[in-house]
Amino acid sequence: MMNKLIRFTTFVAFVLLGGCAGLLREAPSIGDPEDLVQKKMGPPTSIYGAGNDRIFEYATGPMGQFTWMARIGADGRLVSYEQVLTGEKFATIKVDEATKEEVLRTLGRPAEKSTVAMKGYEVWSYRYKEAGVWNSMMNVHFDRDGIVRQMLNGPDPMYEPRDRNGW
Repeated sequence: MMNKLIRFTTFVAFVLLGGCAGLLREAPSIGDPEDLVQKKMGPPTSIYGAGNDRIFEYATGPMGQFTWMARIGADGRLVSYEQVLTGEKFATIKVDEATKEEVLRTLGRPAEKSTVAMKGYEVWSYRYKEAGVWNSMMNVHFDRDGIVRQMLNGPDPMYEPRDRNGW
């Protein structure tokens, strides 16, 4: 019986590690040509810009708390590579100025989209680790013209306890 349990536990561990294999990528280096960036990181989840000004987005999906942006220069080589779902990067978004396109180029695609009907706002929500520790959600509110009108952050409801014993 113990031998079966050990084999089953080993099998489960391999399956779980196999699921994480896609997350274990070699980070590109500044100066890498575009094709090497994609060889290391895989195909981008989105590409922003065209011609000499392109940004490759590597989002970890609606449940992930990380998005990497790889900026490709005019010479077709990597200029910068950074994880953008951070408090510091959110702070670069200018309320009453930034557009949806600017937010996409800065933060990538949101984890969720919703609306605030009373104000007519479209809300893009981004999961991230506040200060690298707290599971948080940044909500970027756009007016009907696609301009950022407010940004609110708080705990990520995905990580909040569902049952509070009636509270």
